[in-house]
Amino acid sequence: MDTHAALYKQGQERLDYLRQFAQRQPKSLQQKMADIGISRRDFIKWTASVTAMFALPLPFSNLVAEAAELADRVPLIWLHLAECTGCSESLIRTDSPNLDSLIFDHISLEYHETLMAASGWQAEENLEHALETYKGRYLLAVEGAVPTANNGAYLTVGCKGHTGLHIVKEAAENAAAIISVGTCAAFGGVQAAAPNPTGAKGVHEVVNKTVINLGGCPPSEKNIVGTLMYFIMFGKLPALDMFNRPKWAYGARVHDNCERRGRFDAGEFVEEFGDEGAKEGYCLYKVGCKGPYTYNNCPTERFNHHTSWPVLAGHGCMGCSEPNFWDDMADFEKPLGRQLLHGIDATADTIGAVILGATVVGIGAHAVASVFAKPLEE
Repeated sequence: MDTHAALYKQGQERLDYLRQFAQRQPKSLQQKMADIGISRRDFIKWTASVTAMFALPLPFSNLVAEAAELADRVPLIWLHLAECTGCSESLIRTDSPNLDSLIFDHISLEYHETLMAASGWQAEENLEHALETYKGRYLLAVEGAVPTANNGAYLTVGCKGHTGLHIVKEAAENAAAIISVGTCAAFGGVQAAAPNPTGAKGVHEVVNKTVINLGGCPPSEKNIVGTLMYFIMFGKLPALDMFNRPKWAYGARVHDNCERRGRFDAGEFVEEFGDEGAKEGYCLYKVGCKGPYTYNNCPTERFNHHTSWPVLAGHGCMGCSEPNFWDDMADFEKPLGRQLLHGIDATADTIGAVILGATVVGIGAHAVASVFAKPLEE
C-alpha cells in the first residue's frame, strides 16, 4: 500500500508539472469526445481498463483520466528509419474512431513523416523547430532500425540528406524519453538479420540514453499508447525487463496466456496445417509456434481493436518481440527443438506437462532475469 501511495503522489506531482505548460485549447477533451459520440461514461471505462492493464489499483484511474486530458500538451516527435511503417499502421488501423486513437491524435504530434502534411524543406523546418522549442520536454518515438555501416550512408532522409544515424542521435540528445516502437527499432529486426550488410542496429545501441523497447512486428497499439500514457502520468520509465521492455506488456510468455494452452497441456497438437487438429484448434507447437520462448501480451490484448492475433487465426507465434528473432526463431513453421531445448521435440507426443517442465528449465533464465530487472528510474 505504501508503494502505491508513493506512486500515486508521484503521478499527482507529474500532472501538476504538466499543467504549467498547458495552453488553453478551443475545445476540451470531453467536448472533442462528445463531438464524435464518445460519452464520459465510455471514457471512464477506458481509464479503468488502462489502469488494470498497468496492474494498478482502481483509484489510479483518476490519474489516467487527468493524464489523458493533458496529453495534447506533450510534444511527440516520431522518426522513421529503416522500416516498413507497419508499426504506424498498427497504431492507426482501428475499425472505428476509438479512445486510443483519439488520445494519440490529440498528443501534440510535432513530426511524423507518414501522417504530417508537410514535406521537403517545410518538414525539415518542422523537425528542427520541435527539437529546439521543446528541448528536454519532448517524447521521441523511433520506428525502424538504424543502419550504421559506412557511417550510416545506407539511409538518408530529407532534403538535407542527413543519415538516419545522424538524425536519431541529434533527436535523442534532448529527449525526455525515448521509445523504440517495434522490433526493428528495438533490436534491428529483419534489417539486422544475417549477414546484415547495412550494419542495422537497435536505437539503444547508437545512443547513450535508456531506451524503452516495444518489441513486436508490429507491437499492438495498446502497448504503444500505454507506454506513452505511463510516461505522461509519472514522468518516468515503467519497470523494464532484461531487454528494456515494459513489464506490464512483456512480463508474461505468450504461451502462458494462449487460448490453445489447454490443448498443449492435454498433448493435443496440430501435426500439419489443415489437418483435423488444426480444425479443432489444437496447439501449434509442432508446426513452429514460438509462444513458449516469447514474451508479449498478444493473447490478451490482440490486434485490430482486440479482434484477433496470429495464433487465434491459425498460425504459430513467430517470436517477433524477441531480439534476433529473424535468425534465432527460424524456421518459423518448425519447432526450435534441439536448437534451444534438447529433447523437447522427442517428447512432443507425450503429455504437455512433461514438455512444459523441459521448457521451464530451458528458458527459466529469462524469467528470473525479468524478476530482478531494474525498477522505475529517471
